[in-house]
Amino acid sequence: MLKDIYEKIDSYSAGMIDLQTRLTAIPALGPENDGVGEKEKADFLEKWMADEIGFDSVDHYDAPDDRVPAGIRPNIVAVMKGASSERKVWVMGHIDVVPPGDLEKWNTNPWEVVEKDGKLYGRGTEDDQHGIVTPLFALKAIKELGGTLPYDVGVVLVSAEETGSEHGIGYLLEKSDLFGEKDYIIVPDAGEPDGSMIEVAEKSIYWLKVETAGKQCHASTPAAGVNAHYVGAHLITRLHALHEIFPTVDEVFDPPISTFQATKKEANVPNINTIPGDDVFYLDMRILPGIDLGDVDAEIRKICDGVEKEFGVKITLSSAQKEEAAPATPADAPVVKALAAAIKDVYKIEAKPMGIGGGTVAAFFRRAGLPAVVWSKIEDTCHQPNEYTTVENMVGDTKVFANLFMQKG
Repeated sequence: MLKDIYEKIDSYSAGMIDLQTRLTAIPALGPENDGVGEKEKADFLEKWMADEIGFDSVDHYDAPDDRVPAGIRPNIVAVMKGASSERKVWVMGHIDVVPPGDLEKWNTNPWEVVEKDGKLYGRGTEDDQHGIVTPLFALKAIKELGGTLPYDVGVVLVSAEETGSEHGIGYLLEKSDLFGEKDYIIVPDAGEPDGSMIEVAEKSIYWLKVETAGKQCHASTPAAGVNAHYVGAHLITRLHALHEIFPTVDEVFDPPISTFQATKKEANVPNINTIPGDDVFYLDMRILPGIDLGDVDAEIRKICDGVEKEFGVKITLSSAQKEEAAPATPADAPVVKALAAAIKDVYKIEAKPMGIGGGTVAAFFRRAGLPAVVWSKIEDTCHQPNEYTTVENMVGDTKVFANLFMQKG
């Protein structure tokens, strides 16, 4: 049966391109990005699914939002029944996209798909229309060939993923009890170009604003002031000790350690001949699961207290973002094994469970005690000018989902 399904999927290239083209032409931007929301795109998708596939049930969990003309942010749950409802296989994609940014950096109109050398250029083609098109065409092939799904399969299409997910998967999990611990949950929203990474864990993300208050003075009389810029630079070198204070290694991640990096630097004085009395920089910290962020705070404060005493400055700390890592999906979870088997069958590679330093919406599921994974074979052009996906990757990933949907284990 799988051979026939794969051959059917091979015949869908033109249909996939057409769906990508139609979706890209509907800019689904959230109100935070000066958009009108996802309603038009969601309506189009719902009609397309009814016309081209036909699900057994389609339910809405629309989040109220008076910032958009429709008054709601749509969240659609479409289910195709299988032989058993003992567990379900869920694939979640997001309808919204990010703005195109500087149009001068695009070689094409971001809202019109251009096909060139097997690549489909356009905003949203990879993030996350690739993750919508692939499971839909997998189900289309299975249904057209009269296949019987061993288990129920659900496609979840959510809003607001690019702006925090409060009106998307966050709302859906709050308002429903759709998902079970035995279910397979896949989020095709990140991955590697060769498809070898199954993301199962994320580090805590902690952005810290560090403000140093010294005393401004003329550069010719440095003893009359306290150079906050110098002290801030000194503090950055002291904070590097955090790598030694928190030396835990977890090989699931790359890099396998917690990272503490000074990144953004705010402007201080506008002229060269003034010693700055204030200094502001930021730390980007990606911290392994299991390390308490409160312990990190305590160690940073201890280092800052020492610098304050040594230089006679005041150091103020404030969080720009602080998100504790969700519990990891076990590397040997059934969904990981099933997905790895499907990837091996299609792509002939051994996909491995891995952790990442960034955040994904899979964390919402994991915090709810649901073992979700993130996987896709993508070129990693998300959020960039000239974003694209490839026809080859769409066809291949569609086969992976078809394989997963048809597994009886």
